[in-house]
Amino acid sequence: TVPVRHFYIQAVSEAGRNFSRSPPGKTQFKVVIKALSPKEVTRVYTPRPLDRNDGSFLMRYRMYGSVTKGLKIEILYGDQHVAQSPYILKGPVYHEYCDCPEEDAEVWQDMMSCPSQEPQITKDFISFPTIDLQRMLKEIPAKFSQTRGAIVHYTILDNHIYRRSLGKYTDFKMFSDEMLLSLARKVRLPDVEFYLNVGDWPVEHRKANDTPGPVPVISWCGSVDSRDIILPTYDVTHSTLETLRGVTNDLLSIQGNTGPFWENKTERALFRGRDSREERLHLVKLSKENPELLDAGITGYFFFREKEKELGKAQLMGFFDFFKYKYQVNVDGTVAAYRFPYLLLGDSLVLKQDSQYYEHFYIGLKPWKHYVPVKRNLEDLLEKIKWAKENDEEARKIAKEGQLMARELLQPHKFYCYYYKVLQKYAERQASKPEIRDGMELVPQPDDRDSVCSCHRKKPLREDL
Repeated sequence: TVPVRHFYIQAVSEAGRNFSRSPPGKTQFKVVIKALSPKEVTRVYTPRPLDRNDGSFLMRYRMYGSVTKGLKIEILYGDQHVAQSPYILKGPVYHEYCDCPEEDAEVWQDMMSCPSQEPQITKDFISFPTIDLQRMLKEIPAKFSQTRGAIVHYTILDNHIYRRSLGKYTDFKMFSDEMLLSLARKVRLPDVEFYLNVGDWPVEHRKANDTPGPVPVISWCGSVDSRDIILPTYDVTHSTLETLRGVTNDLLSIQGNTGPFWENKTERALFRGRDSREERLHLVKLSKENPELLDAGITGYFFFREKEKELGKAQLMGFFDFFKYKYQVNVDGTVAAYRFPYLLLGDSLVLKQDSQYYEHFYIGLKPWKHYVPVKRNLEDLLEKIKWAKENDEEARKIAKEGQLMARELLQPHKFYCYYYKVLQKYAERQASKPEIRDGMELVPQPDDRDSVCSCHRKKPLREDL
């Protein structure tokens, strides 16, 4: 169960070979999804399959109700069933808002095909063999919430979520709330008590051998000089929860909007973004001096307003239009640029500025294999763009490898696995029992019409075991 389910269609020739481009001709794939039992009625939103321009198609669908018997999925090419269509997805099949957690986390992780190891999680917990909640209660509110004011204190007890906000910059808790609630509807969560930093910057900079040592604060972005435990950013989790609903740029829809084929893309590097770091202004200057290599523009001034006259303001550009360009420049904003996962999923070569900041999945990427690295001060950017133009085949290969790796690492279900594993590892290390503290309030599950469903999970009786 995820907010939007998806599967892939691979087009194959008469001779049984995989197409590596969209099949020729006007005939389209069509997918029809309905309740298996004529007695059950459910609304399933099924947009057209997305053409990924490489012979494969991505089919997404969002359910607005659960079914007991199952779903019937018909996959047609023109009006002919393909492969083993119709497919039966055996019930019960639950929709996103059905509160029906799997009691056995092992079963759930198996069903979700969760990776057995997450190297970033292993690394993040090295500094924390045990977690001293009592010390955190004394220290974190005093140390971090006054200075940064973006800490939210959560307790999960009996699969209910409670929290209190510390500081006035905690509005982004709406993103962590929605993800934790979504996770708790799917699997029974361990009892945990933790502090989530919903601000931009990681906050815990003490080293493991300092006295006192670091405390485990959970954040969305990591850095080489901090000890925060990292979760997938609010941006990718929100985009996962809101796919086919409130967002247009999500990690699935990007895959069907990657612009022209490689050979038809504009042979220049592109950057659009706010002025949230000085190097971004430097990019615009480079662009003015080298328009044949680089098209860079600032779309909004907030930090360096005095520079707007000199550098000018660029028109906003639809994200899918970025992929008309062969090369994409990824430069940090206040922290890691959260567009990086989206850029990798496109069909362009990503030129990534060296950075002390990272998101949860960067550990799976290698420079020169998945992207081209650029020095922090951008002094070699033009040289790297020229290299890409002169070595087109190699550049295309790196772009493709980056895209394939991003498709693998950034599948929506993997974010759920990652969140769960962080909570699980954290729970194992707690030295005392989590509690609901003064000032905490319950974050309720939705109980409107859209959440109605009958949950068929029941605990096995002793004789069944």
